[in-house]
Amino acid sequence: MNTVNSAETTTESAYGDSDFVVVANRLPVDRDPAEESQGWRTSPGGLVTAVAPVMKSQEGAWIGWTGVPDVDFDPFTIDGMHLVPVTLTSEDVLRYYEGFSNATLWPLYHDVIVPPEFHRTWWDSYVQVNERFAAKVAEVAAEGATVWVHDYQLQLVPQLVRRMRPDLAIGFFNHIPFPPFELFAQLPWRDEILRGLLGADLVGFQRPADAANFRRAVRGRLNFTTKGSTVAVPAGDVLSAHTVRAEAFPISIDTPYLEELARDPKIIERARQIREEVGNPKVVMLGVDRMDYTKGIRHRLKAFGELLSEGKLDIEDIVLIQIATPSRERLEQYKIIRHDVELAVGRINGEQAEVGSIAVHYLHHSYPRDEMTAFFLASDVMLVTALRDGMNLVAKEYVACRGSDDGALVLSEFTGAADQLTGAVMVNPHDIGNLKAGILDAVQMDEKTRARRMKQMRKKVSTDTVSIWSKKFLAELEAIHTNPEAIIPDRPASLPERSMTASDRITSTVDTPAPAAASGPGAAGSGASGPGEERR
Repeated sequence: MNTVNSAETTTESAYGDSDFVVVANRLPVDRDPAEESQGWRTSPGGLVTAVAPVMKSQEGAWIGWTGVPDVDFDPFTIDGMHLVPVTLTSEDVLRYYEGFSNATLWPLYHDVIVPPEFHRTWWDSYVQVNERFAAKVAEVAAEGATVWVHDYQLQLVPQLVRRMRPDLAIGFFNHIPFPPFELFAQLPWRDEILRGLLGADLVGFQRPADAANFRRAVRGRLNFTTKGSTVAVPAGDVLSAHTVRAEAFPISIDTPYLEELARDPKIIERARQIREEVGNPKVVMLGVDRMDYTKGIRHRLKAFGELLSEGKLDIEDIVLIQIATPSRERLEQYKIIRHDVELAVGRINGEQAEVGSIAVHYLHHSYPRDEMTAFFLASDVMLVTALRDGMNLVAKEYVACRGSDDGALVLSEFTGAADQLTGAVMVNPHDIGNLKAGILDAVQMDEKTRARRMKQMRKKVSTDTVSIWSKKFLAELEAIHTNPEAIIPDRPASLPERSMTASDRITSTVDTPAPAAASGPGAAGSGASGPGEERR
């Protein structure tokens, strides 16, 4: 596949027709195997949940990968959204997606719970794919259009787009945490990532701490001036001087839609059936996560198993339903977490279960939205015990479905949702004792306290929806693009602009050789526990 020249200028005649462009690694669709014509269906995920309602209300285009490698697809429309596919090869998937995005950036940005891997060939692929996405933006966007780039897989796109199309208003939103400077500094290509993000007019994060981490990295690595949430970017070899805002925009959910589902008589009946299928216990606890080492599933199971062993919870009265959606299954660390989770489930059930009474109902597959809503309605206690999470929309979705103001939420303090859902039982999942105490608090909480706390959280998700989130972000992006205010300092002589040319990539200082393609990314040793190991 040909690599796009990032410095190439797009002429006015090449402008597209889309006034609003969303750019994400994935299009919001999957191939539907049930259809003979190989049609498409809307795919699950936090980004889809957040952005799809916005796209349906806008005249625009969504640029992303279909999820099918080595196949070129023409643009198409589904559910009112115009989708523009970007082709990825199998090699791109191996090196850009599974490699640099999910075996380098993902663990680095999540507190190094597992060790990140640094390989120059992965970085080369990351640059090439980001160039491909940027070229598609330049082709599709109308003159003066608004472009909204999403997430860690595409952190170079803002700068690349600004080089080709300086007329565009460019926003970037990071859905995952941005790490402290001391961790981010490990990345060999840290300066290139920072410069890539600074191509945007507005860079959004989930939490104020994430935005502060980014601004500190900009000061520490690039020596650019920051004042409050503003970064003054001096003129470089290609880019003109401009102002960037970096601040928090906590993402939310489509609350009205979820509330409507939760009132559906068929879904309410399905919730009743779920409780019946698990034995009609007094308390149903629920965990819903991607199978990921950041989600704290092992810690949750350890705490639950100990509570049963100690007799503080009774298997006759309580059951845990753990839904773990398959994720990144070719990566070694994801194979390890699945093995560990399934081993823990088997151990708990083997030691605690009786005939007709299972302690943990473990479900390793995904569910449609209707069925997931039924699970939310069927459960009395929701467990969100992530070791680090940008936001965690599952916590908000559970709250949105509790129209009767009942139910309790156990929530990790290391999620973005913890800043907003203050009525939850807050826990430190690294501290198993604290996690056990939080679970007991939620199970034993009296009805009046539950109702008060849930009502408080429901008010928050009802008045802070994904629609409000997107409008706020886009309104600020427009204001910044049309009326930038900053004093641009002279360019520091000791920090010359670095363009991401092929020669620049080849002369990287990283000496770690890339693994053979057959071995796959993420093959780090499984023995290191790192900061994610629970306190015993």
